[in-house]
Amino acid sequence: MIAASQKLTRALMRLGPAILPFADAATVELPLGRLLRLALFQVTVGMAAVLLIGTLNRVMIVELGVPAWIVAVMLALPLIFAPLRALVGFRSDTHRSVLGWRRVPYIWFGTLLQFGGLAIMPFALLILSGDTTGPLWVGDLAAALAFLLVGAGLHTTQTVGLALATDLAPAHARPKVVALLCAALLFGMMASAVVFGLCLAHFSPVRLIQVIQGAALVTIVLNGVALWKQEPRDSNRTQAAQPRDFGASWRAYAGEGTARRRLVAIGLGTAGFSMQDILLEPYGGQILHLSVAATTALTALLAAGGGLGLLIAARWLGRGGDPFRVSAVGVGIGILAFSAVVFAAPLASADLFAAGVSLIGLGGGLFAHGTLTASMNRAGPEDTGLALGAWGAVQATAAGLSIAASGLVRDVGGAIAQSGVLGEGMNEPAIGYLIVYHIEIALLFAALLALGPLVREDARAEVRDRLGGNLAGRTA
Repeated sequence: MIAASQKLTRALMRLGPAILPFADAATVELPLGRLLRLALFQVTVGMAAVLLIGTLNRVMIVELGVPAWIVAVMLALPLIFAPLRALVGFRSDTHRSVLGWRRVPYIWFGTLLQFGGLAIMPFALLILSGDTTGPLWVGDLAAALAFLLVGAGLHTTQTVGLALATDLAPAHARPKVVALLCAALLFGMMASAVVFGLCLAHFSPVRLIQVIQGAALVTIVLNGVALWKQEPRDSNRTQAAQPRDFGASWRAYAGEGTARRRLVAIGLGTAGFSMQDILLEPYGGQILHLSVAATTALTALLAAGGGLGLLIAARWLGRGGDPFRVSAVGVGIGILAFSAVVFAAPLASADLFAAGVSLIGLGGGLFAHGTLTASMNRAGPEDTGLALGAWGAVQATAAGLSIAASGLVRDVGGAIAQSGVLGEGMNEPAIGYLIVYHIEIALLFAALLALGPLVREDARAEVRDRLGGNLAGRTA
């Protein structure tokens, strides 16, 4: 009986990673419970992103009647803080806390910024909609402040949270930790989208206030749980230290052999994968005549592909794979994916379109995991925040600008095509979308060119390490 019980226990332990794919990300230094707790900050970041880009985008235009150009400006405001992520990461590297922490204060202040922005946002939106007897400029100012606070908070929280995860995880476990953190972000986005949709199915101003302030409460609670007893206190951080200059630190980081090329590749690849974010569902409905339910399912396909990409990348990198090679494979899959999306229109194939959407998620997951892991690997113990802040700044800025540009390119390209300037054969409703998808393919090819030397450099470094090890062994 005891022998059978032991066999069952061993079988369940072997099954653990299969049932919970990220179970093997845990280490002695960072147990699974503590790691899952830390990942909660990514859940709140995903929730804030869905609330801003998805839920409030529709509510402000449809239910509250806010002009579309004002909505566009408000949604663009969080992007202002994205380039400052490198500075925030640097400050968390050099922070000297009386309590002996360097990451925790920044994550907590980022959480408070998110909470404050979400707390005042519903009232600001109601004034912005004109449902008031007071001056409208108060609503404009308050809404702008709310969006800025949420943007500053989520960028600060994510940047420093990733730096804390890098501090806590041993080098060999970082690829799996990255995969878990990215999966937590996807989970936060998907779960909050469902919850917000259900709660606002019967819209009312009171319900809007309850939902947004509920999100504020969930943010501060989950981030508080995530931070609890994560960063060890170091008494050395309470002592005065030689101040470091951000400009000098940035020049030293950017002057490292492959840093600039790495950031260029991250920007090009992120822009290539992100331009489609607001166009896939309209493309499926307008061009392929899919139902609302069918186009909504595209989000699930995209997320499923992204999750699969994270799992594959985690296993590949966990076995010693090159993160730049993983990123390059993701870019190659992205090129095939957008080609499938382009050919879905002339072939009128919903199946080809669905396959393309799934491959976009798969390629994007591989690319994001690979570039984030590469940034972690290149970070030294004293500049982790700076390196991850640079990754986040380039990634967030490229994504925001490309999403904003995609709508403009589609509208302008479609108008030019339908005016007859490009010829009768190009006078089709799909042309505006196809122009955007071809630009994305071009951006991904450019990212592939930028990644090529990085892959070769890592391969040469690996060969040098092996030769050095063999030489040392022979000398011994």
